[in-house]
Amino acid sequence: MKIEQFIQRTEAFHRRLADLNQTANALPWITSDMLPQAFKELGNNSRMLQLAAEELYLQNEELIRTRGLIEAECERYKNLFEFAPNAYLLTNVEGIILEANRLATTLLNVSKHYLIGKPLINFIPLEERRRFRNELSEVSRSYSSRELSINLQQRDGKLFHSALTVAAVRNQYDKSINLLWLFSEINERQQPKPALANNEFDFSQNRSIYKYSKGETITLNPSEIFYVCQGLVKLSTFCETGEEVLTGLAGEKMVFGSSLTSLQTYQATALVDVELVSIDVAEMELPTLSHALLPKINQRLRQTESFLAISGRQRVQDRLYYLLLLLKQEIGQPVPEGTRLSVRLTHEELASACCTTRVTITRLIGKLQQEGVISFDSKKHIILQNLT
Repeated sequence: MKIEQFIQRTEAFHRRLADLNQTANALPWITSDMLPQAFKELGNNSRMLQLAAEELYLQNEELIRTRGLIEAECERYKNLFEFAPNAYLLTNVEGIILEANRLATTLLNVSKHYLIGKPLINFIPLEERRRFRNELSEVSRSYSSRELSINLQQRDGKLFHSALTVAAVRNQYDKSINLLWLFSEINERQQPKPALANNEFDFSQNRSIYKYSKGETITLNPSEIFYVCQGLVKLSTFCETGEEVLTGLAGEKMVFGSSLTSLQTYQATALVDVELVSIDVAEMELPTLSHALLPKINQRLRQTESFLAISGRQRVQDRLYYLLLLLKQEIGQPVPEGTRLSVRLTHEELASACCTTRVTITRLIGKLQQEGVISFDSKKHIILQNLT
């Protein structure tokens, strides 16, 4: 039964009940105190049912509006993917193609219905497939994107040289479920300049360098993005209780800014002495700059998702374990004893990232130290010894 019909029948029932009540009251031989108690309760229940029907109608209307907004949002992102200026593929961890946008089908010279469900390795020349399989295995375990230069083979056998960037998509359990591929053709004009593909874009050119000392709060402006030339910046927000929550770490060659987040409260603090350059958001319309910034923004997004996945783990010891793994990747430095975290994070900061208390982190850190998983150097920096 549709909700409109339900409401109409509820209103009709309420009217008939009201008419019956009026008729009973109009009969001269029946006094009001003779009306059965059940009849009064039936009237009350009828009014409650009518109110519930009206509330249900309003909720249904809200659901319809919300569904429309979600469908419009999905369509917008679908179009962004489909008509993106870069070629994108989504595969499972075995490399089977699940989605492809228009430019990807153009570069591979194959229709989408043929492409979906095919192994990506079909488009790799035989002599390069072994290297490709190794990359496929590595990226599924990695928390960062990987870049490789490789030949791709169109369906008609024609080869073209391409630059591929691939990153793993992880679920709430931090397990790789898909791989996102971005690739572009390297034409002959670009090939004589391989150094450009390996060297970082010089963001500091013709820009002022801002210096902040350890512990200083960095002033953020919605119209700018900061690029870290040197040092490490702690990114955090504050919950309703006033407690600080660690949301990310921006190290050398990374970007951050209030324009890259929807958090109303967002703070950046220098964990060590840092040097930054400011990039105006309006400059991102420049193709060269936007192309150089996109991998940096993706890097921040992946790190944020990693912090989110860590906070969603049920056991505190698991949150700490995976946080240390992430820190090993982000700020780890090889030393003879293992991997040393280049910045000393307080137990309070570790606790905020793990959504727990400082006391709990202190206890778990002590346990890991007793088990020989971690140790400390003379400056109290954590050294990860047997953490894989």
